[in-house]
Amino acid sequence: MKIIFVSDIHGSLSRLEKVAEFIKSENPDNIVMLGDALYHGPRNPLPEEYNPSAVALLLNQFKDKITAVRGNCDSEVDQMLIDYPMMADYSQLFIDGKKWFATHGHLYQPESSFPSQESFDVFISGHTHLPVLHEQDGKIIFNPGSISLPKGGNEPTFGMYENLTFKLMSLEGEPLEQLEIINQK
Repeated sequence: MKIIFVSDIHGSLSRLEKVAEFIKSENPDNIVMLGDALYHGPRNPLPEEYNPSAVALLLNQFKDKITAVRGNCDSEVDQMLIDYPMMADYSQLFIDGKKWFATHGHLYQPESSFPSQESFDVFISGHTHLPVLHEQDGKIIFNPGSISLPKGGNEPTFGMYENLTFKLMSLEGEPLEQLEIINQK
């Protein structure tokens, strides 16, 4: 199973084009979009090559592979341009025998009460524009960062999962950090 994670595009066409090249070369089974696809938000500067309608067209090319959640900058108007569902607050996935909880990060954080009483093995979110990949209390916490407006002096990043390993990736497709799932269950 190969999955690509993208968060916080904020309408940056040039940055999404780099990730799209990687997606085409890797041909993942799934693409998890972690929100804030088109709009940059009132507190952020305009990202590089801001073109939300072109971003929507490019994302729609991958619509059959995308699982998406809503970010705090996403709205019903955005959904009118996007050809896949993107307004869910979270998505629960079952991958390689593990329960995953994917959300943007503005409503749920790893220490939050979840909408379901189930526990999760993997928590995936965006929102902070800060890449995170570590284990905490037996759970994997993964934030692939932002491809358009990274914070904390970080470079633009996205994520990948393959062969029980999560990877934080540069826009050039180089792994920057990785963490393997230990199968204990």
